Amino acid sequence: MCIFAQPMKNIVFLSILLLAGCNRKAAETHPPVGGVLSRSDLDISRERMKNLNATERTQIQEWMATQPVKFYAMPLNYWVDVQDFSGRARREDNTLISYSYDLYDFDQTKIYDQPIERREAKFGHFDELKAVENALRYIHNGEEVTLLVPSALAYGTYGDEKKIDNDIPLIIKLKAL
Repeated sequence: MCIFAQPMKNIVFLSILLLAGCNRKAAETHPPVGGVLSRSDLDISRERMKNLNATERTQIQEWMATQPVKFYAMPLNYWVDVQDFSGRARREDNTLISYSYDLYDFDQTKIYDQPIERREAKFGHFDELKAVENALRYIHNGEEVTLLVPSALAYGTYGDEKKIDNDIPLIIKLKAL
């Protein structure tokens, strides 16, 4: 037993040192990949998004003018095909909702074969496209609405890294199940 006592103490001591070293490294902070953006970079990005949003709004309004269905502006900067939609009772946080939606581009080409579907999602606790989450606050159970969404409220400057490229406005057909 005495033969193993010293090596055992060394193993315990080394383990403590390793754990202490791991904890120290975990506490270190690192700047994001690419570093920090300068004020000038932020201003350029902000101006680009402002111009892109203005261009997309004009394009969406021109598209709406050619449609047989009327669309109504929402305060969050998207359109819906239901009048006085935001004047309805608003669902509160922590309430549950099940829903599905299909995504289309403005050529009305369906992007994914299967709808995106969520069951019993809890408001305030799910991550969804901003326009979808906002519209779900006002939609009636069983109702289907169409949203016209600028890219900033859709998948933005990165896209969904699958079929939706960056800076693509979308048509979203949303249904509360």
